[in-house]
Amino acid sequence: MTTSNFDFTAREALRLLGPDPENWVPDRPGIDHNVTIIGGSGSGSTFAFALRRAGIGRVTEIDAADDEAHAGVWLTRARMRTLRTPKHLPGPELGIPGLSFQAWYEARHGAAAYAEIDRIERVTWAEYLSWYRHFLGIQVRYQTKLVRIEPVAGFFRLHLEVNGVPLLETTRKIIFANGVAGTGGPYIPPILADLPRTLYAHTADAIDFEALRGKTVAVLGAAASAFDAAGVALESGAKAVHLFVRRSAIASLSVLRVRDYPGAYDNYPQLPDAARWFQAWHFRQAGTAPPPNSIKRAIAFPNFHIHLSAPWKSARKLGDRIAIEVNDDVFEFDFAIAGTGYFVDPTKRPELADFAQHIALWRDRYQPPEDLRDDGLGAHPYLGSAHEYQEKVPGTAPYLKDIHVFNPAGLVSFGLPVGDIHSIRRDVPAIVSRISHDLFFKDWAHHEARITGDIAPDFENSLYAAAVWKQPIEAATR
Repeated sequence: MTTSNFDFTAREALRLLGPDPENWVPDRPGIDHNVTIIGGSGSGSTFAFALRRAGIGRVTEIDAADDEAHAGVWLTRARMRTLRTPKHLPGPELGIPGLSFQAWYEARHGAAAYAEIDRIERVTWAEYLSWYRHFLGIQVRYQTKLVRIEPVAGFFRLHLEVNGVPLLETTRKIIFANGVAGTGGPYIPPILADLPRTLYAHTADAIDFEALRGKTVAVLGAAASAFDAAGVALESGAKAVHLFVRRSAIASLSVLRVRDYPGAYDNYPQLPDAARWFQAWHFRQAGTAPPPNSIKRAIAFPNFHIHLSAPWKSARKLGDRIAIEVNDDVFEFDFAIAGTGYFVDPTKRPELADFAQHIALWRDRYQPPEDLRDDGLGAHPYLGSAHEYQEKVPGTAPYLKDIHVFNPAGLVSFGLPVGDIHSIRRDVPAIVSRISHDLFFKDWAHHEARITGDIAPDFENSLYAAAVWKQPIEAATR
């Protein structure tokens, strides 16, 4: 079967959907883009398609990666064998079945093959996203890094680096669809800070696992990324891998899963602040449960060891190795991997430096009871209903509403890992709807003239003149 035949269902879906609406947003002098999407992986491409279907033109999507294969996490930092989400979740297809993963997969492998898979293989998901992007003709500008956002009256100046060369562009709206580090960065525990980077890495880094062959490796953390890194190290021939867990047991309660039903999912953003805060706090207390298959991947190796109730007291360089003090023991390792997740804090992002101090954070809007305090959650931005930044002090930075955040910084406000497949169905339409609303009413005078102005008639009266009823002459004279 040819690729063209594989895509028959998708082509039919688009044909039946009808042509894309024309761009209805009027051009403005000096403005390059109506919307700039930061991030060239699956979320960014989904926004590009959704905006196109909303009739919003002059949209650009940028990514700092060298090319498609290096954009996003699926072929770079992600190391799981399969996705952690169920295969049936609605995603980038945006309600169009012919563009779904299932339709794409069944066209190539058959319905029976799809029924047999439990979870989607990571590499297969990356292949689907690449197909989605190319089939829909979505253009991503790679090697384009956002350095700084400069607010100007009515728009933003974007200070970019394109393949290392400075470039200045302008845009009216910004969407951050840039993944786990989008409004913060990898969390490096202070205990590792004084070690040379040649001796440790974060799971967000590009790790040369082949260089760990025959080496003894420490992994700090017990979430999915920690177990996946341990698994790859073992598969690459590590002599031994020791995984250290602060808790007395590995987190096994998937708190987020129990709120993933339509009632909670659709209405969560309208919950009172106290309820949303408690749910986020409860999630953090329970911990992030790794998928069972990630654990099984590592424990299949006899040279894999788990240390429970084992926080690190110290870590120091010892020759060309690391000496780690844990409880009353000292261990030596050739290399350490921090599977310690990510932090969220807009004030730490250089591209937001011009105005980060004006962004309302959760700690500015809600003060929890003392027993529910969490400084990490308090640093999350307090987002509006369309994921827009809000002002810490009303009137000081009105432009913040034109920046929409579709990444994990939305966890406290929206209750799910924003940017994951779970969040697409609810949040992408909400953001696109708000952008449409804002762009329309910003140019209301133009649209008012357009929808009430003189237009040529569709036909002349002569088209129906012969059929107009006329009183018969005889009846009129009686």
